[in-house]
Amino acid sequence: MRRIRERFVSSQEQVQAIDLTPMLDVVFIMLIFFIVTATFIKETGVDVQRTEAVTADKRNVSVLVAINEHNEIWIDKKKVDPRAIKLHILRLHAENPNGGLVIQADKKANIEMLALTADAAKAAGIEDVSVATLVK
Repeated sequence: MRRIRERFVSSQEQVQAIDLTPMLDVVFIMLIFFIVTATFIKETGVDVQRTEAVTADKRNVSVLVAINEHNEIWIDKKKVDPRAIKLHILRLHAENPNGGLVIQADKKANIEMLALTADAAKAAGIEDVSVATLVK
């Protein structure tokens, strides 16, 4: 009789137990959805003082390049040799071929470095090259 009662109690406990597997499946699917659809902010790795402009518009960016006041070029939080700009731009543009290139040049930066970066982007096949400014 005791065995029958133990079997009856254990079957009641099984009926009352909540199966969490479907809930965990839904949570993991939502997590995957948010990871895949999230957009990550690209940073250059150096702060620049941009110039002001009256007109400005938003762009789809795949490559973000910064030129600081010491005429150093920064891409993806790394200082880049001016001779290797095209290789870095090609690598980042391959990740998002639909986006353009935005150059964040400091107010005190040399225009030669800006032109060098724009030429490297054009040589890498990027047609949409822009210069970031502050909206006045």
